[in-house]
Amino acid sequence: MLDIRFVRENAELVKKACRRRFKPMDEVVDELVAIDAERRKLNAKTDDLKAQQNRASKQIPLMKKNGEDTTELMAQMKEIAEESKKCGEELAKLEDRQLELILRIPNIPNEAVPYGKDDTENVELRRWGEPRKFDFEPKAHWDIGQDLNILDPERAGKVTGARFHFYKDLGARLERAIMNYFLDTHTANGYTEIFPPFMANKASMTGTGQLPKFAEDMYKLEGEDLYLIPTAEVPVTNFHRGEVLDKASLPIKYCAYSACFRAEAGSAGRDTRGLIRQHQFNKVELVKFADPEKSYEELEELTGEAEKVLQGLGLPYRVVVLTTGDLTFSSAKTYDIEVWMPSYGRYVEISSCSNFEDFQARRANIKCKDKDGKAVFAHTLNGSGVAIGRTTAAILENYQNEDGSVTIPEALRKYMGIDEIR
Repeated sequence: MLDIRFVRENAELVKKACRRRFKPMDEVVDELVAIDAERRKLNAKTDDLKAQQNRASKQIPLMKKNGEDTTELMAQMKEIAEESKKCGEELAKLEDRQLELILRIPNIPNEAVPYGKDDTENVELRRWGEPRKFDFEPKAHWDIGQDLNILDPERAGKVTGARFHFYKDLGARLERAIMNYFLDTHTANGYTEIFPPFMANKASMTGTGQLPKFAEDMYKLEGEDLYLIPTAEVPVTNFHRGEVLDKASLPIKYCAYSACFRAEAGSAGRDTRGLIRQHQFNKVELVKFADPEKSYEELEELTGEAEKVLQGLGLPYRVVVLTTGDLTFSSAKTYDIEVWMPSYGRYVEISSCSNFEDFQARRANIKCKDKDGKAVFAHTLNGSGVAIGRTTAAILENYQNEDGSVTIPEALRKYMGIDEIR
């Protein structure tokens, strides 16, 4: 969430930033500024009425003590009280509308974010590893999973519905091995492991920017103020909601495994086969709480830490910086890491690493002390470290053999207890 004072003083800048995102918000910003002016005027009036009440409440006892008639003053007090009540009710309506509007405005992109309309214009920064050249026709991971009897979407469809999976036998062990490898690597790199709840309330979803913007993409529990989490970012970021963090402890770094649940509204037909776009999937998330002066250094480190686990698996990937039109609602700057998928013949996103600056922290009221001891909003960052199901898919495709077997990457063998799946 943006600071209302910032919006008030920089309305044209905010409008321009939204247009750079290809999400014009001129009318919203104009209404917000108008409501803010009316709210401040009403606040001043309310304060004046309270001052009149305070003066009268002190004057009445003195008048009674001196035997003076207080009838007229008491009548004035009643009128002031009624007017003050009306002002309070109107002020509450204005504040509710102001909050509703400001929650709709996305974060302002960092100046270094390239201008572009969508993911087709994202800018490639670097590549790691060379895509494997096969001397046979490589298969898609869903066919490999079926042939090896380790993935079963058909029975998952019977039990639950489309875009769910049963992992079987060594497929289940592979998914678990990847999770443990990710968590062990990140904790060795200074992250504190958290195992979070898989449900979060409305305040938590609002704190990280999922609500109200992405309500249709989430699963809500009927009759409860609870949602299934779309990522561990939600509970882990809200772990410090409403707190003032010790600046000396920053950066605070957490890693967390969770199942993730996304309705994926509007994504029908996109990557619906296999493990790439599921309604339920597994992921290890990295979350950082950073000193505002150092958050972009922390973003570079966080991205490198997500890259490290892919390097350990020997999976070719590339890193791109998202353009203004492809940024998520809450992000000021994002790097995507895309892993090479032979059956696709292209790189596929496996991690997004973002700096939200103080956008989430303002919503969730997460502060830290600056160098002068003043409480300021911390900067929050997060990144997939990385998506487990997509890693399973990438391993099956990149490590497949002509005889139908799949070689286990060396980093996973101590978890798997075998060298290959066949």
